Amino acid sequence: MKIFRHHEGLGCDVKGGVIVLGNFDGFHKGHQTVIGRAWKVARERNMSLSVLVVEPHPRSFFNPSQENFRLTSFRTKAHLLEDFGVDRLFVLPFDKYLAQMPAQDFVTEILLKDLGIKHIFAGYDYHFGAGRGGNAQTLQDMSREQEFDVTIVEKIMEGDHIYSSTNIRDSLRAGDVRAAADQLGHWWHVEGHVLRGDQRGRTLNFPTANLSMTDYIKPKRGVYAVRVIIDKADSGPDSEKARGVWHGVANMGSRPTFGKDDLMLEAHIFDFDFDIYGLPIRVEFVDYIRPEQKFDGLDSLREQIEKDCVDAKKILADPQNQRAVIPIPRAQGFL
Repeated sequence: MKIFRHHEGLGCDVKGGVIVLGNFDGFHKGHQTVIGRAWKVARERNMSLSVLVVEPHPRSFFNPSQENFRLTSFRTKAHLLEDFGVDRLFVLPFDKYLAQMPAQDFVTEILLKDLGIKHIFAGYDYHFGAGRGGNAQTLQDMSREQEFDVTIVEKIMEGDHIYSSTNIRDSLRAGDVRAAADQLGHWWHVEGHVLRGDQRGRTLNFPTANLSMTDYIKPKRGVYAVRVIIDKADSGPDSEKARGVWHGVANMGSRPTFGKDDLMLEAHIFDFDFDIYGLPIRVEFVDYIRPEQKFDGLDSLREQIEKDCVDAKKILADPQNQRAVIPIPRAQGFL
């Protein structure tokens, strides 16, 4: 998949095809359905498949002081879109110019003139243009006047539950990571480079891989059973041994026992003794074990961590909790 951060001056080999509009935060089952249907149309018409997103998210642009609400980093989103067969990802900077652009101009100038799009896919609740003045109906009305096709995908539901990033955020804030996974179709996860902390975990005999939560929504504080994915290890003699899927237990919190107040994700990986400082890892949240708490000393903290490890190992031993991160389109019937 090729990523473009501009829309002007593109060659003929880039223009045209099918495009999907949206934000795709979390890339839940509803998003997957939209992309899957667009992929099928693109292949039937022998066209390329593109996705257009904006960065930063408009909510962050208009209210930069609000707490981060994102379910997915841009890097994760790009990986998931590529896995679902997207050929090109257009990332437009959401700035004052784009925020004030009328909806009709967005379609005629960017989608049709600059990108040469032939078929537009969007969800039923997609809004765009100045003051969110454009919507699904706008696209349908313009398609009858211009030379392009439009497919509006209605709400995707399971029973009486709609797939929604807002619902997933609510589940994470409540600590219900399993409900979030049910809507996502994969474990909610955090990606980042391992930070070098104060190494107190080593003094407790429970070393941790620490990740910053700056770019993510803050789930409920507490202890979780997790899967840790390492695709790239160090260059030492045991480098290849560190690669793979590992089980562990993680604390999401501010470490009140040590008087800290900055939020950090600390993951203790079971049966693991490799140096991964500075390397990218992915921590997948499988189940919530207990709330964060303050202990009166290191002995009581160590004893509780031992219990947490036992609980996490039981949870992760369940074959249902050892499934792949996300199904590829073939498993969804799209390929």
